[in-house]
Amino acid sequence: MNFEKLTLHELGRMDPSGFKESIKMPVIIVLDNVRSAHNIGSIFRTCDAFRVEALFLTGICAIPPQKELMKTALGATQTVAWKYFPTTLEAIQFLNQENYLIAAVEQATQSVFLQDFTPQIKTAFVFGNEVNGVSAEVLKCCHTCVEIPQFGTKHSFNVSITAGIILWDTYNKTKTL
Repeated sequence: MNFEKLTLHELGRMDPSGFKESIKMPVIIVLDNVRSAHNIGSIFRTCDAFRVEALFLTGICAIPPQKELMKTALGATQTVAWKYFPTTLEAIQFLNQENYLIAAVEQATQSVFLQDFTPQIKTAFVFGNEVNGVSAEVLKCCHTCVEIPQFGTKHSFNVSITAGIILWDTYNKTKTL
């Protein structure tokens, strides 16, 4: 085989105005006090790739135009709708009012393995802090808890990797784009 990389033109990507007008996956990502601006920037890019409805940043999360965030987001802050909430509980309260299924992504009692989880029409996924995960007070407010099975010696993925796995799985199950 003789593979050649596709040019940007051949990829046929839409421009930012086309992105804003496009159909979105009815998913909101909530970051519960994620501390790394690089992780947040990476999640912005993943949200752009899957045309996520919105990204909610809470608490200590860096917000645009923070330098490290912008470096890894590579412009996705211009396409992905985002909102800042002082606390994750305020974001969850908003999502409850909008009738979202709120799913914490965490290893917890009664969690559902990702392969057994069925996203709803409107689903919000809550991702936790790199050290502490989703806070206990936030877990109590979620409707369900989703866990990615893991088989190695480490007990967690990086939060930006986790977001990619969750969004890829959700896209495959919903085919909303």
